[in-house]
Amino acid sequence: MSDALRASKVPAVTLAFWIAKIFATTVGETGGDAVSMSLNLGYLVATAIFAAVFLLALALQLAARRYHPFTYWFVIVATTTVGTTISDYLDRTAGLGYPLASLILFSLVTAILAAWKFTTGSISVAHIADRRNEAFYWCAILVSNTLGTALGDYLSDTWDFGFDGGAVVFGSLIVLIAILYKTTSLPRPYLFWAAFILTRPLGATVGDIITKPLANGGLNLDRIAASLAILAAMALCIAFTGLRKPAPLGTAGH
Repeated sequence: MSDALRASKVPAVTLAFWIAKIFATTVGETGGDAVSMSLNLGYLVATAIFAAVFLLALALQLAARRYHPFTYWFVIVATTTVGTTISDYLDRTAGLGYPLASLILFSLVTAILAAWKFTTGSISVAHIADRRNEAFYWCAILVSNTLGTALGDYLSDTWDFGFDGGAVVFGSLIVLIAILYKTTSLPRPYLFWAAFILTRPLGATVGDIITKPLANGGLNLDRIAASLAILAAMALCIAFTGLRKPAPLGTAGH
């Protein structure tokens, strides 16, 4: 069977997709911090744990012949949790700092998208069915979610926006991209990846608002309990929305 006739293994890019993505990025922040900080395992050990989970989730996704909602979103959550601990390790333990780590990760995700475009002629996510596009797709997602964590911390900490200020900035940028999508003819794949990257720092700052100490501008809620509650909300979103629908032509992935 040709690649064009194979069933797409990714969901349609709808409002429900973006809601689920923000849930996933938020739980990535709270879940990553729960293992590295609350359980006192440190960033390197937490990264090893989440990397193993990511590889398991990715293996299940690659083995599937069509889109399975919970398998797909299992991989997304795995990229956000391992992305959180990788970013924290680079920023803090390795001592790169937020600006340099953000620059390195941004350059890497740009290189992945450029290689994808050069290799296949497109970075559209409307129809992902063959292994080559899947490989680029998941590499871009993993690095973009790692980049998003660094960006969120950079704006909140280095630029003193705080968690709530950071959430407002990143939320406003996502709204701007939505306006550009509705009012301009800018290439949809570029708008998609810009929004995809920005949902990660938005989720990271929201996660920090939920779990960080009151003295630091957070609500000081338990990280593990918060992560389980967000996962439950995300599962309901996936189960009771149109995330199972195949992506039609003309969606944001084109």
